[in-house]
Amino acid sequence: MKAVVQRVSRASVSVGGKLVAGIGPGTLVLVAAAIADTELEVEWLAAKIAGLRIFADASGKMNLDVAAINGQILVVSQFTLYGDCRKGKRPSYSLAAPAEVAEKLYLNFISRLRATGIPVSHGVFGAMMDVELVNDGPVTLILETPQSDRSDWG
Repeated sequence: MKAVVQRVSRASVSVGGKLVAGIGPGTLVLVAAAIADTELEVEWLAAKIAGLRIFADASGKMNLDVAAINGQILVVSQFTLYGDCRKGKRPSYSLAAPAEVAEKLYLNFISRLRATGIPVSHGVFGAMMDVELVNDGPVTLILETPQSDRSDWG
């Protein structure tokens, strides 16, 4: 799985001009599943994101995770994270999981995040969405689950 994690002051997602979800301070997570992903990748990525220390403590250092600031997470599915642009002008999405598999992993990812006690909102899987955000910092990280040997799953 891949995720783009952005520390935000606020973020929202709309479908067809109607607000679907919005959060205050926290993280916006754009997430995609690859064809080989399983529940192991979901578990790893959810734990990693929930524990990311990207919020400032009293000294101004990034030492706090989203729960420590009573923040929220907004999750938006974005299969285009697996767009391969190395050849030609049109991205190839051959590494992205098929929709029926990706949706199950996406919903399980949301469930795993919620199980940590962090308030989680989300977009609509497969829909054309308008995402608005105020990136705080800016702080933007790209995460990808480790390869299948799982030796670097720390």
